[in-house]
Amino acid sequence: MAEVKITSLHKKYGAFHAVRGIDLEIPDGEFTVLVGPSGCGKSTLLRMIAGLEEITDGEIEIAGEVVNEMRPRDRDVAMVFQDYALYPHMSVSRNIGFGLKARKMSKAEIDGRVRAAAEMLGITDLLDRLPRQISGGQRQRVAIGRAIVRSPRIFLFDEPLSNLDAQLRDEMRGEIKRLHQDISTTMIYVTHDQIEAMTLADRIVLMRDGVIEQQGAPLDLFERPASIFVAGFLGSPKMTFLPGRLEIGDKGAAVALGDGAVVIPLPADRPLAGATNGMSVILGVRPEHVSRAKGQDLGPGHLRQEVAIDLLQPTGSRSYATFKLAGMPVMAELEAHDVSRPGETIAVDINLNRASLFDAASEKAI
Repeated sequence: MAEVKITSLHKKYGAFHAVRGIDLEIPDGEFTVLVGPSGCGKSTLLRMIAGLEEITDGEIEIAGEVVNEMRPRDRDVAMVFQDYALYPHMSVSRNIGFGLKARKMSKAEIDGRVRAAAEMLGITDLLDRLPRQISGGQRQRVAIGRAIVRSPRIFLFDEPLSNLDAQLRDEMRGEIKRLHQDISTTMIYVTHDQIEAMTLADRIVLMRDGVIEQQGAPLDLFERPASIFVAGFLGSPKMTFLPGRLEIGDKGAAVALGDGAVVIPLPADRPLAGATNGMSVILGVRPEHVSRAKGQDLGPGHLRQEVAIDLLQPTGSRSYATFKLAGMPVMAELEAHDVSRPGETIAVDINLNRASLFDAASEKAI
């Protein structure tokens, strides 16, 4: 078992408080992704788990054992770095098996583990080459292979795909996901890329300014964001935010946008705990929840609106169209041929059952 338990963890660099009281439990075999903007503390947290950064305060347990004072090599974790960190004068085979040789394993065992890892990663035909003779994606596979052969309790990944181009990133995401399915070892992965976080994670831990803003299954964070920060960070294109005023009356609740010219009724079953009439709110609508209206009105929980398209961004399979609602830009994700040109007027349906509502003052979800 290789569960990780982090309790009241702090890291300070002089006056700068990089990690501020993190509490986190990662079950054995889970793929946890630490995500957030640059400077949020995610890489620092990963390096403290690895033993590469000293802990200012708090505890880290691996498999029930406190490892605060344990040397990195004694923690039985393997780390894959952003820059591959391969020895340029060694073949791929020797790079993968280097750590095992340092542990004085027999040549036969090293060769067996290296070949098994190479077969798993599809790089068997590269074993005799030098790092300069292979591509960036292949080098990252070699770095992952070096971690695999150690059979560690935990794999740690520190933005391993950030140096690759878009196509290679897509391929390597699939490789890493498949690797986790095959070996079921605990993995902790750091990235600033929300697409990587959504596609790889069993659980996302979204960090901001050294604390955890929200954690949970990817779709939980995407569909039920706890704050404007979470809602804006996850999703591409990002959520549209519409400031307005909450109106609560006998017929239900609604959000009045701008000067009140556009009033958006909220679903009758929407919980409004702590909300008050007249409070300033932010209505959040994702582009995929705005579609071109077709056929009959979709009924309660949907708003149909005539709009003029200001900007059209085709992607091939879909088109992103921007229009204004109460003078504020809103983006819709439409089918490829729903709109032919900017300036066209169409009817759109906004799915308010999927919309988010936030307190404008606290920026927390209502």
